[in-house]
Amino acid sequence: WYWQKEKREPYVKFMEANYPPGFSYEDFGPLFTAEFFDPNQWADILKASGAKYVVLTSKHHEGFTLWGSKYSWNWNAVDVGPKRDLVAELAASVRNRTDLHFGLYHSLFEWFNPLFLEDATNVFKTRTFPTSKSLPELYEIVTKYQPEIIWSDGNGNAPDTYWNSTGFLAWLYNDSPVRDTVVTNDRWGVGSICTHGGFYTCSDRYNPGHLLPHKWENCMTIDRRSWGYRRDAQLGDYLTIEDLVKQLVETVSCGGNLLMNIGPTHDGRIAVIFEERLRQMGAWLEVNGEAIYGTKPWRAQNDSVTPEVWYTFSPKEGVVNAVFLNWPVSGILELGEPQAKLGETQVKLAGYKELLKWVALGEKGLIIALPQLTPKQLPCQWGWTLQLTAI
Repeated sequence: WYWQKEKREPYVKFMEANYPPGFSYEDFGPLFTAEFFDPNQWADILKASGAKYVVLTSKHHEGFTLWGSKYSWNWNAVDVGPKRDLVAELAASVRNRTDLHFGLYHSLFEWFNPLFLEDATNVFKTRTFPTSKSLPELYEIVTKYQPEIIWSDGNGNAPDTYWNSTGFLAWLYNDSPVRDTVVTNDRWGVGSICTHGGFYTCSDRYNPGHLLPHKWENCMTIDRRSWGYRRDAQLGDYLTIEDLVKQLVETVSCGGNLLMNIGPTHDGRIAVIFEERLRQMGAWLEVNGEAIYGTKPWRAQNDSVTPEVWYTFSPKEGVVNAVFLNWPVSGILELGEPQAKLGETQVKLAGYKELLKWVALGEKGLIIALPQLTPKQLPCQWGWTLQLTAI
């Protein structure tokens, strides 16, 4: 897009300097080789991350499908490049080795598809592209791979009526093989985003910082600058695990899910830095998962006295979780929101055995004495959970 359509100078110059004259985007097809793609290894990394679902990009805006689609002739991973059905392989490994829900991302439109461009020229009064390409592909991936999340994207500035989104969704929820389990997002045509959908995505990297009345998802990238893999990325371009824990806690406190994007390499690897971040997240969730999984937003999302403290509520246990991102130098943490009951309220630190001492502050608020621990004794390194009962 930057090279061919917007003709941005750095991209044009890079292509001129590093590729033969007349090299087209299609010539990248055979260079996408995926020789190191090991779906079992991917599944193990995904499981280790503590994630509950995974969404694979089955087709992006350039139309190349990662399965052997009969509607994308000679422009798919079975005919060109890897010569493998990457969607089928990952779906099988995820289902055999993990309890993650398997989802697929699919782009409605395609930047340079002549059928789409022709419809666009006709101000979407014709519907050649959705009827011959986009919709058949959607039916194909649902029937073939039975994904439990359909993550639609790329409306191409066309309305949902052009895409027949309601027709497809009616089939998906009433008659498809995943009708009882599937969930969908909100990107089904102009005007539907943040308005219609099983869960809202609203915009990329959406993190409102306040409670939303509808289930939503913060879809963001570990590489701050890209949804793909960048060979020239610098270390500082990647979010640290502290950044990621903060994103997760803020998101869940406000009723959202976190979808963290990683870009694999052309030879099929999850880069080591992405693997490390995912495993770090899993290690954090092993200690603090009760403050995340199966929780609901509490009456306050963050604390009114101490910054960087976020709340969630575990309804089954009746526990209020307070995740604090900075360990206070004094060893004393003041919370402005909880109302404690003398003789009833208990305060625990996730991953630490003994109960903590606390003092109530009038009507509302608590002062909690944190245990004096060496770095080795800390239950985790980046963000800690207080579990408050009878609050």
